[in-house]
Amino acid sequence: MLEWIGIVCVLLLVATVWPVLKHLGAFVTGPEIARGEKRASECATGTEAVKVHEPAGESSAPVAFICKPSALAKYLLKHCASFCKYVPNPAWHWRASPCLQTLLGALWPHDCAVHFIRDYLQLSDDGLVALDWAVVGPKRRRTSSNSSSPILLIIPNSFGKLTRNVLKLCETALSHGYLPVVFNRRSQNGTPLSTIKLQEFGDPADLREAVRYIRYRQPAGRLYAVSESTGSGLLLSYLGECGSSSYVTAAACLSPIFRCQSWFESGPGWPFHWVLLLYQKVSLSRYRTVLGELVDIDSLFSSRSLRAMEEALFCQSGLKEAPVEGAWEAYWERNDALRDVDEVAIPVLCVCSRDDPIRGETQATLPLELFESNPHFFLLLTGSGGHCGFCTASEEPVLWSHQALLEFFRATSDFFAAEERAKLTARCRGVNMGAKVFRHRSVSTYKKLPVCSHNIHTIYNWQRSYTR
Repeated sequence: MLEWIGIVCVLLLVATVWPVLKHLGAFVTGPEIARGEKRASECATGTEAVKVHEPAGESSAPVAFICKPSALAKYLLKHCASFCKYVPNPAWHWRASPCLQTLLGALWPHDCAVHFIRDYLQLSDDGLVALDWAVVGPKRRRTSSNSSSPILLIIPNSFGKLTRNVLKLCETALSHGYLPVVFNRRSQNGTPLSTIKLQEFGDPADLREAVRYIRYRQPAGRLYAVSESTGSGLLLSYLGECGSSSYVTAAACLSPIFRCQSWFESGPGWPFHWVLLLYQKVSLSRYRTVLGELVDIDSLFSSRSLRAMEEALFCQSGLKEAPVEGAWEAYWERNDALRDVDEVAIPVLCVCSRDDPIRGETQATLPLELFESNPHFFLLLTGSGGHCGFCTASEEPVLWSHQALLEFFRATSDFFAAEERAKLTARCRGVNMGAKVFRHRSVSTYKKLPVCSHNIHTIYNWQRSYTR
């Protein structure tokens, strides 16, 4: 009840000050747009420049595709039609407000036809995480483990809130033949806290075990991953630590927070900061007694900033002691989302907007040099859209950001499949030309590699799944 009262207050506040926000925070000023467009247009390697799509009659592009030029980048531009079809709302429309777009996507109720079947996964330290498999229809049947449908692993924000956008993504993914599954951290979204331990912001240990279990449950389907907002810190940490052993074909981050430490230190704008802080306190209040054995409850629930709450949870050495000197910096050394970004070995699409009220100012919060230099990272940067909003003037049932990431997954898979076929053809020609003794054999000397080429039983030697 307290959460809904807070939501109503924030909606009334934003609606009241909307004329001021329109001029002060909703739109980027002329010089800042010029700097952003110049930076986007200068993303080039050698003499080949990255394309920036501009519709006729517009002085600035509604969406820019920023990346290091490569064969995959050219393929994406050719086969992902949604990359150049973002139509922003007119300036006078209420959906043009980044604040209202953010609130609509995060807090507005959604009449969802999707239901969830939950698996409780017991981890190696006896902790519990929950995997919610999205299904549709009255029977709510679980998909067979022999299914070859692709799996879409969805990582919500680090506060555990299942937003309207996450529910719509599950609906869209199901309609496109995916098997969506939502990863819920310890104590979040109704997951019991079975051990006195919470998951740190960028610690991928729990996610690593969950991915292994998903591969065990659905060994025949390709695995894709999507994260939302602050949940991108966990996904990028996992991809960086695991490298080529992540078992993920491609990944996408919707409105990610890249510079996590500075984001916690400065925080978003005060209305959003207050809502996030209140929501986290309400979520942790049910574990007040058990958390009292680990942290100082008084300092935890009296904290007035996201940084103070994070420090109270993970940076104190005792129940009544202040944070250890240097503990905050040490915490982010092992939890920063970009600490192992050079080890990421799969394509990652990031969808961001310049007017994001949660992430902050573009030049200070977006590592554009990462997309310019790393061939695995691709950025779709829109002029408007808020935080995980991306409402378009057409108001189609499928959000533009969801359509873009699904097209990205399809195009990436098609590109690598074509590359594998080309390599196999070249190998066959080489063998046929150099080894004529095999020309009369009726049995092929090549075997098709299975979709899941690793032996899942060697990495998943425990099978403790509790289903509700």
